Amino acid sequence: MNRLSSTVLTGLLALAAAVPVTVAAPASAAAPPAGTTADRAPMGGRAAVAAVEVLGVHGAGPYRIGARLDRLTAAGLIDWTAPGCAGVVDAGATGAWAGVIILAFRDGRLVSVGTATVPPRSPAGASVGMSFAELERIYGRRGALIRNDAGDAEAYLVRFGSRVELFTGHPIRPGVGWYEAGLASHVERAFRQGPSC
Repeated sequence: MNRLSSTVLTGLLALAAAVPVTVAAPASAAAPPAGTTADRAPMGGRAAVAAVEVLGVHGAGPYRIGARLDRLTAAGLIDWTAPGCAGVVDAGATGAWAGVIILAFRDGRLVSVGTATVPPRSPAGASVGMSFAELERIYGRRGALIRNDAGDAEAYLVRFGSRVELFTGHPIRPGVGWYEAGLASHVERAFRQGPSC
């Protein structure tokens, strides 16, 4: 399993169990501030549905890999922050993404976006809850099962140049429990080596 702090992981799993996840944002959800971008859906009235459907190596909605924490905060897109290991800051999203994704920043820049919910799905259609065999059918030769350096955890990794999608196990049931995408130097390294503190 990806080495998230136990507090963050416990909170995320509790939230996922306690709050029903809906595809469309509730009517009371705040719209993104002016000047921000959100994933756009195809024509046909699917804009609200697409708001939280896709998480990939470029990020999710307005949370783009490389975005600055201070700018996202100033735009009202960050709900909370918590210091992590080795200068990494974990953060929560606002709006339709609140309670759906966890953000990780290193040196003030977004390096990964992760989730324990469905949606979102990867651009290829993979998501939390799937088996590693299902991921292999979706990705074929593009992905591979890997083990961490300690040899006690398995994950499915898909490379996109210097970025990756990583699907790790669930702590209490079979299948994927965590999906994270972002810079390989952060996502893959953290899985393989574990926390640095």
